[in-house]
Amino acid sequence: MISRMIMVALAFTLASQPAHADFQQSGEDGKLEWEVVRKFNTTGKPVDIAHSLDGKYAFILTDQDVISVYDQTGALQGNIPVESGVNAITVDPMGQFLHLSDSTSKTFYTLALDFVLKINTANAPTKGDAKAPVTIAVFSDFQ
Repeated sequence: MISRMIMVALAFTLASQPAHADFQQSGEDGKLEWEVVRKFNTTGKPVDIAHSLDGKYAFILTDQDVISVYDQTGALQGNIPVESGVNAITVDPMGQFLHLSDSTSKTFYTLALDFVLKINTANAPTKGDAKAPVTIAVFSDFQ
């Protein structure tokens, strides 16, 4: 319950326009202090938000039936179209799956996540065809 409240608070922080013109960037109230540490515009009104545990990515479900994925600098990494009934999202602890809840069709989805990274290989030594496709596998659970 507390994590859901934190996610909703973050969604308001990430909203494209503050709800009030007098939105305070920092302040305190009793035993609570706050400060906005990150803010960026979204492509639609945030409905729900989930963060990867490492803080590298924010997944924002918008009112346009899209999950927008942002990196920690606020750069849009991509958009995932979803059904119109999707109303809640969460990321699994390892950051490999995104879980979606669709209240309209009473459906639960699990999406596998993979991020494609471009590696600049210009001027790197090669053996064989320089245009041959290369796949790099990362084993994060190796002990």
